[in-house]
Amino acid sequence: MQRHPSLPSLDRPRIMGILNLTPDSFSDGGLWTDPDLALRHALAMVQAGADFIDIGGESTRPGAAPVSLQQELDRVIPVIERLAGETAAMISVDTSKPEVMRAAVTAGAGMVNDVFALRQEGAVEAAAGLGVPVCLMHMQGEPRRMQEKPGYDDVVEEVGSFLAQRAAVCEAAGISANQIVLDPGFGFGKTLQHNLDLLRGLPLLARAGYPLLVGISRKSMLGAITGRETGDRVAASVAAALLAVQGGAAIVRVHDVAETADALKLLAAFTDKPY
Repeated sequence: MQRHPSLPSLDRPRIMGILNLTPDSFSDGGLWTDPDLALRHALAMVQAGADFIDIGGESTRPGAAPVSLQQELDRVIPVIERLAGETAAMISVDTSKPEVMRAAVTAGAGMVNDVFALRQEGAVEAAAGLGVPVCLMHMQGEPRRMQEKPGYDDVVEEVGSFLAQRAAVCEAAGISANQIVLDPGFGFGKTLQHNLDLLRGLPLLARAGYPLLVGISRKSMLGAITGRETGDRVAASVAAALLAVQGGAAIVRVHDVAETADALKLLAAFTDKPY
């Protein structure tokens, strides 16, 4: 299939479907470790309205343990290769390892989505050399300990400043500004109040001029608000995606693609904006 040399048009909100090839992700860990099941699920998400499929082989949930380079490669590369042959949707690789970035793009991925915002050794250089879009996420601390005692004086200002700094580093390394997406990192080193402040502050973050990606789907902040377990947070996840889009998010990263697509169509009809 034809691969995208750059981001698809963001003239309307775009949906990124989540495909975790891990046994321990917080919501769907273990569901898609079989490559055949993973491929069918990815294609079903595209059929349901996903513009991106974000494939990850290492869990970044709070308390998650790291995996080896080879294990991550073994999980993601075969699925990316097969999916790239069957869809023109943009495939994103959710990784922080330069070696995985290179192998994934060779296999057919068209985007790098990094929770460490390309801060690992060699990551910026690898992404710049690949010439694909990148998503830079804010995280306070690292996955194993990020939720122990997160603290900010002004979470919106500090997250915005960090993301602007990382974008500048990427541009200095040769990554074009129009290839950079920013993610505030909901749930990554943030309390419930921090997350709510960020959601309210999305219009301020959007003023930086880069597209915003928001991932709130099924996260613990929704459980804290609704009292529902992970698998019962579909309605809250869809509502959060709508709030994010209204706040300026260009891309929403979700588990429940069909439900999110329907809600965005309704929002578009109500606001007389394209979807």
